Amino acid sequence: MDFLNSKLPKLNLSGIFFSIALGVLVAVGIYQAQVRGLIPAGNLNLPKVQTQETRIIVNEENAVISAVEKTSPSVVAIGVSRRILNPFDPFAIPKKEDSTIGTGFVVSPKGIIVTNKHVVSDTGTRFSVVTKDGQKYETKRIYRDPVLDLALVQIEASGLQALDLGDSSKLKVGQTAIAIGNALGKFTNTITTGVVSGLGRKVVAGDPFSGLAESLDDLIQTDAAINPGNSGGPLLNSLGEVVGVNVATTEGAQNIGFAIPINVVKPIVNEFLEKGSVSRPFLGIRYRFISKDVAILNEIPQGAYIQEVVEDGPAKKAGIKEGDVITKINNETISQENKISELISKSNIGQKVELEIWRDGKTLKVTAILEELPSE
Repeated sequence: MDFLNSKLPKLNLSGIFFSIALGVLVAVGIYQAQVRGLIPAGNLNLPKVQTQETRIIVNEENAVISAVEKTSPSVVAIGVSRRILNPFDPFAIPKKEDSTIGTGFVVSPKGIIVTNKHVVSDTGTRFSVVTKDGQKYETKRIYRDPVLDLALVQIEASGLQALDLGDSSKLKVGQTAIAIGNALGKFTNTITTGVVSGLGRKVVAGDPFSGLAESLDDLIQTDAAINPGNSGGPLLNSLGEVVGVNVATTEGAQNIGFAIPINVVKPIVNEFLEKGSVSRPFLGIRYRFISKDVAILNEIPQGAYIQEVVEDGPAKKAGIKEGDVITKINNETISQENKISELISKSNIGQKVELEIWRDGKTLKVTAILEELPSE
C-alpha cells in the first residue's frame, strides 16, 4: 500500500528546543517581575515572596530596634574635665577640656549609675555624667568596689529611668546580645549587636583610657563589638534587659568582648540603695588557683596558692603565709567551680571560717575571722 511506502515528516528539533527555552525565559521573567513588585501576583499561581525566613529576620530586627529605643535614654556618658597647658606659653591660662572616657547606665531613679571601676579609678579627679539629651551632672559620690571592676556613681537628678535588670544565669550561648556605649569616647550611644559567644570566661581586661588591667573571673563573652569608651555600658538581651556590664577590651582580642554578669552586680546595687554603702567580707590574701593538672605536675594539692598576705588582715592574724595552698574552706574543696572568692563573698563580716592549708608537705587547719573590706 502507498501509505506504507510513504515517508514520515522530519522533526524540527531546533524549533522544539527554541520553544522550550523561550517558555522557560518567559516564566522566569514573570516570576522575577512578581518578586520585584512590577506585576501583581493575585492572578498567578506562583510561590509567595515573603518566606518564613524573611519574617524571622524582620522580627529579630524589630526586637533589637525596640530594645534600643527602650534603653538608650538610660545610658549615659562618663566624662572628665582636664586642664590643658600651652607648652609654648607657660604663662597662658590653662584651657578646660571635657572628654568622654566611659559609659554608664541608670539603675535607680535616685540617680544611681553603674559603670566600671577603671573608668572612675582616679580618686583625685572630678567626674561628670552626661545623659543622652545632653544634660550634664557632676558626680556627688562614687563607690568603687574593691573586688569587681565595678563602680556606682551617684548624681543629683530627676526624671531618670532605671533599666530593667535581667537574669544572667539564664543566658544561653548563641542568644542575641546588644551593647550600647560611647565608642572610642567620641561616638555616643553606639549600638553593636552579636551573640553570647561563651560563659564563665576568665580574662585580664582593661582599656587604654585608664591604662589599667585587671584579672576578672566568670565573664560573659560576646562578639558584639566593645571598644574603648564602651566600658561600663550595658549588655542587653533582646527584651532590653541588662544581662551584663561591658568591660572594654582584652589584649590581642578581635571580635571578642566581655561583660560582668548582672547577677553579680544586683546584690551590690541593692545594698547600696538600701544602706547607702556596701560591706564586703575579706580574708586578706592574693592568690592564684592551682588546677588539678598543674597540682599533679608540681606535686602539690589543688587549691588557692597564696601569693601575698595583707598585713594585719584576717589571714595574717590566722597564721597563713605566702606559699601556702588553701585546699578547703569550711570543708568545701577549692576548685574551678568552688572559687575561694565566691565562698568568702557568701560569708558574713565577723564570721569564723575554718581553713585547711597545705604547707611543706603537711596539712594544717586554722581559723580566720573575716573582716570588712573598706571601699576604695
